[in-house]
Amino acid sequence: MRVDQATRAALTRAKERLDRHALYPRPVALRGVHVWIVPWLFRLPWFRRFDGYSAWSTILLRSRALLADDELVAHELCHVWQMQHRPVRMPLSYLFVGYDRNPYEEEARRCAAPS
Repeated sequence: MRVDQATRAALTRAKERLDRHALYPRPVALRGVHVWIVPWLFRLPWFRRFDGYSAWSTILLRSRALLADDELVAHELCHVWQMQHRPVRMPLSYLFVGYDRNPYEEEARRCAAPS
């Protein structure tokens, strides 16, 4: 799959932001990471509250304009990073802890915040 310049630039900026944090043994790998713009998905009841969503190595965004939202892209890329290191524990945490107080959400918020 070919990655366009805007997507590559957004992922590169997000990786640079995450590389400042030493949360896991290896830095986030961009190889195999895909970004899909899927506005229809965010019309579904569960997804309405989000602008972005991550599933394993895929980042889903509500609109192409959100590629310019460095905090959002870094937040979602942090979830990819978490999945690269904790592919079972991370998604199961949402079943056991929920969303609002999930430690992986808190970690992604901290890493994505401007420094």
